[in-house]
Amino acid sequence: MRIRAATPKDARATGAILTEFVETTPWMPRLHSADEDRGFCATMIERGWVRVIEDGGVVGFIARNEAEVNALYVARTFRGRGAGAALLRDAQAARDELSLWTFQDNLGARRFYAAHGFHEVARTDGQQTDEKLPDVQLEWRRL
Repeated sequence: MRIRAATPKDARATGAILTEFVETTPWMPRLHSADEDRGFCATMIERGWVRVIEDGGVVGFIARNEAEVNALYVARTFRGRGAGAALLRDAQAARDELSLWTFQDNLGARRFYAAHGFHEVARTDGQQTDEKLPDVQLEWRRL
């Protein structure tokens, strides 16, 4: 697997990975179309926030604005195979601290981040999010 900066051509693949997550996650509401997901990814790529991981094509991506991780998604068939961990390690190597929000119901993500040194710093009832789902803020600091 290889990690690199995303290019505009990666918007289709990253958008498809995001769409796949929403469509295969029972508790996640579908608020945006696949085209909107692709556009959202294209915007993050244009801002220079996105790095992708490839294995015969794009299989995952992380979007980071400075220390804030805005997204980390891996294609379903590549989950549990180290792609997400590699992307997160890549982000951790670039910063002394990171923060992110994830949904409280995303237990797999919460376990994943805890295993990579993140700890909970805040919770909300989710009323400020588009999805209206309770969320949790996590932080990591280099020791």
